[in-house]
Amino acid sequence: MTVAEHVAALRAKHAALKQSVEEENQRPHPDELHIAELKREKLRIKDEIARLEAEAEA
Repeated sequence: MTVAEHVAALRAKHAALKQSVEEENQRPHPDELHIAELKREKLRIKDEIARLEAEAEA
């Protein structure tokens, strides 16, 4: 898997997590702990994408 393919896969996972957060927020009683976990995972993936892109530019 190339770096570009890995970044694309991470972007897809990030988008899926974003959708999950939005869906959870639409529930009558959203699970705030679950939302926080999803957001932490989104941030971790975003940081990984930024790191990979920075390494690719160097």
